[in-house]
Amino acid sequence: MDITDLYATWNSVCNQIKTYGDVNPHQVDAYFSRLHPQAISEGFLVLTADTAFFKMQVEKRYLTHIIQALKDTTGIDFMVEIEVDETEPAPQPVVVQQPVFEPQQDVGLFPGQPISTQLVTETEPQPSCLTGEGSEAMMEEEIARSKAATLASSLTFESFVTGNSNMLAYSLAVAVAEAPGQPNTNPLFIYGKSGLGKTHLLRAIQNYVMETNPTMDVVYIDSSEFLAEYTSAVTAHERDRKSFQNFQNRFLDADMLLIDDVQFFQGKSATLDIVFQLFNHLVDAGKQVVLSADRAPKMIDIDERYKSRFNQGATVNVDPPELEVKLGIIKNFINEYEATSESGPLNIPDDIQIYIAEISSSNVRELKSAVTKVIFQIRYSDSGEITLSEVKTLLEDHFSSGITKRLNIGMIQHEVEQYYKVTHAELIGVKRSRNIVFARQVAIYLCRNMLDIPYAAIGKKFGQRDHSTIMHSVKLIEDRMRSSREMQEEIEIITKMIRES
Repeated sequence: MDITDLYATWNSVCNQIKTYGDVNPHQVDAYFSRLHPQAISEGFLVLTADTAFFKMQVEKRYLTHIIQALKDTTGIDFMVEIEVDETEPAPQPVVVQQPVFEPQQDVGLFPGQPISTQLVTETEPQPSCLTGEGSEAMMEEEIARSKAATLASSLTFESFVTGNSNMLAYSLAVAVAEAPGQPNTNPLFIYGKSGLGKTHLLRAIQNYVMETNPTMDVVYIDSSEFLAEYTSAVTAHERDRKSFQNFQNRFLDADMLLIDDVQFFQGKSATLDIVFQLFNHLVDAGKQVVLSADRAPKMIDIDERYKSRFNQGATVNVDPPELEVKLGIIKNFINEYEATSESGPLNIPDDIQIYIAEISSSNVRELKSAVTKVIFQIRYSDSGEITLSEVKTLLEDHFSSGITKRLNIGMIQHEVEQYYKVTHAELIGVKRSRNIVFARQVAIYLCRNMLDIPYAAIGKKFGQRDHSTIMHSVKLIEDRMRSSREMQEEIEIITKMIRES
């Protein structure tokens, strides 16, 4: 069979798979873009995947579908072999030889102080009860058992539903998990609105590395937890220097550091200075850093040097999930519930699942809680079933956004206040500080464009300002958007926040 027939057959197989009721066509496109046909003969097909991880995923999720589609399209029973492309081997983790430093006195992570280099020092060999052949393997096994206990087991790459909205972020997360410390993906900065799966991806990286390379020291922490631990360590420093050193060592010793929601560090210069020192120390040593935030680095109110360093690796956004992805999330959640429940299978008709996906916001946590509501309504009803009409009533006020949400000026003002860190009194008041005036003009512009209400009506909600002032504010933002791509992106982000909040 020539190359034209090979690709024609493979294309037919892919299209056939997408007609099967138990697959998500969007996910098929996403996964099969990393799969390539190499050879076909009667009853045998050879495919290649670009990494071992995607080979495993395709075999686990789609191998039976590929075999069935080959049967359906050719009428022949096939064997299918998937190999990793040897011409582009999967990248291997970078092993960095740590330099040996001389001990220093009283160094720490206080603002302005250098990070301690006393952590990697030559020490006398310590006696061990594990001696002889096999001791190293036993030690690694013990480490693996210890770390496995800390896995966030449900937050894995396997349970992450992919689509156009998140496939790039997913692929980069997999690349980092498979080969930590590569310069082009270090740091990895993932950003997007709350509830879109950023934490899931960070935890999936953590879980994958801890399962496949248990000797690596992986630290996951969110920004609020980091701030609380740092504050506690600083408070205890004078009376217990060892306590602070332990805090310091936890991060400096990490082979991989994952920090969630770094936007909460803005305005906290001392904490940012420490994070920056840690960041530089780890990245310069070839250790992997992964960060997440609800906005791009350039939109976070931090010093330019932080933005520059955060952008030096790979920066990727996670967009709101499309309908197909939300349906996939719903089906996965139902399957997970059935697998862990002793009550037997659930009967949630497709029209109900589609309705939930259509009315839901982009927030995956809200989506799952809606499905949970429906599940419990079914379990505790006499009939063990639920109708679409009952679901509509049940979820009438569940979602904070989606097609059931009606925007108003107050909602727009609230999101603008959150984004620009101004109070409601400042936004509608008489203060003329540059940042307050700018936030006010943006809020007025968004009210006019998103609600399409008269200038006078907007003015009443902004401190009884007259219509000429409102018109002037709208024109100023329009002019800035025409000349500034950054202004356009900022308006797009805030608009998305308003629609999805």
